[in-house]
Amino acid sequence: MAIFSSLTPVFIAIICVLIGVVLKKSNGEKEKQNMKSKLTSRPWVDEDLKDGTEHPLEEEEADEEWQGLEENVAHVPFTAERYSEAEMIKRSQTFYELLNKRRSVRFLSDEPVPREVIDNVIRTAGTSPSGAHTEPWTFVIVQDPSLKRKIREIVEEEEEINYKKRMGDRWVNDLKRLRTNWIKEYLDTAPYLILIFKQVYGRFPNGKKKTHYYNEISVSIACGILLAALQNAGLYTVTSTPLNCGPQLRVLLQRPANEKLLLLLPVGYPKKDATVPALTRKPLEDIMVVM
Repeated sequence: MAIFSSLTPVFIAIICVLIGVVLKKSNGEKEKQNMKSKLTSRPWVDEDLKDGTEHPLEEEEADEEWQGLEENVAHVPFTAERYSEAEMIKRSQTFYELLNKRRSVRFLSDEPVPREVIDNVIRTAGTSPSGAHTEPWTFVIVQDPSLKRKIREIVEEEEEINYKKRMGDRWVNDLKRLRTNWIKEYLDTAPYLILIFKQVYGRFPNGKKKTHYYNEISVSIACGILLAALQNAGLYTVTSTPLNCGPQLRVLLQRPANEKLLLLLPVGYPKKDATVPALTRKPLEDIMVVM
């Protein structure tokens, strides 16, 4: 009994240590699970905005792919206009001044816009470079009022959830100063909606998949050219990437499964009483580094 009595504190200490280890391990597992849950449920990650390039084709599809491409593309002489230094400076300054007037406008008029202008700006966007010249873009032009109404209903329903639940307090607070919310009146009033879809892969005539390299980067460049073309034509828009709306809009517009929504642009003239936030752009020294 004396020996047991003397060893009792030791046993108690060992048991306490073991209990502590078990509890710590249990809490650690819970923290890992919580962290994993947070990572997998990040509300601002939209599956449609992911680039599909990281998903390689099946081996048989990759082998088949070479049969659909020309082995030798003819090269032709290239001639370019060459400007004097003074003309280059003048043209670059004039173009900057034009693009510097570009603003995101959320108050758009229903005044008609010539359809030919829309055709031309889309042609211009289609001049964008693309990975292996795959041209992985589809521009869907919506002008039908009932279809625009359905698009607005889909977007506003999802955007209300985004603002109230998915985006988080920090994101919502950052947007308050710009006075934006889930109400998207411009989706009804703008004479045109341009929905830009990226083609995450293509199809050969025989139905096999065709890799579209750097599809998101390629389509993003095309979107930038499109914005410049709209500004050049005297039209305005606001870049819209409505989270979690892509699949519904893709079905509504009857687009194939290989296309994913990247950007939605309402296009038109500003309303007479339109306003924009009084924002400034970063000076050149803050955005350029010369080595």
